[in-house]
Amino acid sequence: MDLTADPIDLTAALVDVPSVSGDEEKLADAVEAGLRAHPHLEVVRDGQAVLARTRLGRPSRVLLAGHLDTVPIADNVPSRREGDLLYGCGTSDMKAGDAVFLHLAATLPEPRHDLTLVFYDCEEVEAVRNGLGRIERNLPDWLAADLAILGEPTDGEVEAGCQGTLRVEVRTTGRRAHSARSWLGDNAIHHAGEILRRLETYTPRSVDIDGCRYREGLQAVRIAGGVAGNVVPDEAVVTINFRFAPDRTTDQAEQHVREVLDGYDVTLTDLSAGALPGLSQPAAQQFLQATGTTPRAKYGWTDVSRFAALGIPALNYGPGDPNLAHTRDEHVDTRAITRCTEVLTAFLA
Repeated sequence: MDLTADPIDLTAALVDVPSVSGDEEKLADAVEAGLRAHPHLEVVRDGQAVLARTRLGRPSRVLLAGHLDTVPIADNVPSRREGDLLYGCGTSDMKAGDAVFLHLAATLPEPRHDLTLVFYDCEEVEAVRNGLGRIERNLPDWLAADLAILGEPTDGEVEAGCQGTLRVEVRTTGRRAHSARSWLGDNAIHHAGEILRRLETYTPRSVDIDGCRYREGLQAVRIAGGVAGNVVPDEAVVTINFRFAPDRTTDQAEQHVREVLDGYDVTLTDLSAGALPGLSQPAAQQFLQATGTTPRAKYGWTDVSRFAALGIPALNYGPGDPNLAHTRDEHVDTRAITRCTEVLTAFLA
């Protein structure tokens, strides 16, 4: 894999090596071989993650991170090109971003900032398998940096920080009975109505942080209950997702949800902290100047949260369209790949 090739061609080459979560080995091998071909880089392998860095003694270090895995293929590999659009699984999320970072690693032997490149596995599945978390445990010194840029698809815009996410299950109980004699029972599904009313009338908070406006949301995302078509159910479970602004800690977010659902049996099932924008940091300011864009809040959770937890300002910046991620028709505008490469080269060269 020639990392000095045009990043558009490099994106296609990455897409043509299938790398569904848990099956990244072949692509990781190719990325590792490509990076080891450049003597200015120190390269290590951790499972199916590949890391590289320069050691030039620069006063600051920038970390570029991207995941190698994709969601399951939907008849969209190998890649195909139609005019300015490149189609294929992972083009947007996030092999175009990976291609830009790999190209920079190979073609900038004397960057202004020391560089660390992290290409990791299993981002698209449960957090316990995430390769970045494993790297944090196994190779913590490799994650030291003054600024981290995650190549998630942002349409070439800078998305700062990210929302936190929390999920709970709210359980209601009742008493079973034959539906023909419903007065002998107590319907647990009916009891869930008050939960849904609280969510429907909930007023989400909106907060400005470093000029980025984060909107919160508290939504029922699943409801389960029922025994049979002729039975009054004695249990129902409503699953609720809270997307919270990064100025809330995880404890504060959980406490808020429990207050909204006061009086109900609430079980926490998933919780990930958000990430503050960190735009006041010098390295972040320099990058914003290079992009010439106005940063916006990241709606959703990304691995910038992991960097923020380490005290590293972290931004999302990549050429893909987030609305196309995980779709059968996933594609990337090749002009965006070129633009992101130019911006990052201007920032790093």
